[in-house]
Amino acid sequence: MKLAVIVFPGSNCEHDVHHVLKELLQVDVQFVWHQTEDLSGFDGVVLPGGFSYGDYLRSGAMAGRSPVLNGVRRLAADGIPVLGICNGFQILCECGLLPGALLRNSGLRFLCRQVAMRVEQTGTPFTGLYREGQQVEMPVANFDGNYFAGAEDLERLEGEGRVVFRYLDNPNGSAHDIAGIVNQRRNILGIMPHPERVCDELLGGSDGLSLFKAMAGHLVGA
Repeated sequence: MKLAVIVFPGSNCEHDVHHVLKELLQVDVQFVWHQTEDLSGFDGVVLPGGFSYGDYLRSGAMAGRSPVLNGVRRLAADGIPVLGICNGFQILCECGLLPGALLRNSGLRFLCRQVAMRVEQTGTPFTGLYREGQQVEMPVANFDGNYFAGAEDLERLEGEGRVVFRYLDNPNGSAHDIAGIVNQRRNILGIMPHPERVCDELLGGSDGLSLFKAMAGHLVGA
């Protein structure tokens, strides 16, 4: 089992994800530069948080057109798990792998604080170690974390059970309090809070560790 952590110009959470996977879970993980298109040999992909291309055009817009996304699309089409965190969520929306968009926070301020969420779905490769309805806490660090989608997309997300995490105290104005969603096949997850920052009690919490454990366990059992 080998996972890819994609690095864009401006990524800043790739080492956090790498540490969780390699040091805490003993997973074979490799950094992959965004200009690499061939991802053959990888069993999972993580798009980490950060500010790809400085968010100068629109968060995730330029990264969503990087060559590596062609490889990500091919793996996703084969059912390989793809996890996008914060800026990675924005990139997945910008490249069309997830519906909707991430807009400027409703308060027009950068947010960096702990938030409470409820686990809505456990039938995904990422959430199988949580309980449905479980409350978890993870930090947000975003300026464009306000999830928006049209009425039809929101209806599909809700009707198909694709809202995976929901804010209990919506910090950024996201539609339907959405904090994380999956695609129809449930192998692509976009989440705005940072699970990689709460994987060790010494650093303030471990609610995020179950997400990475579930992803790794899914791959071992696949």
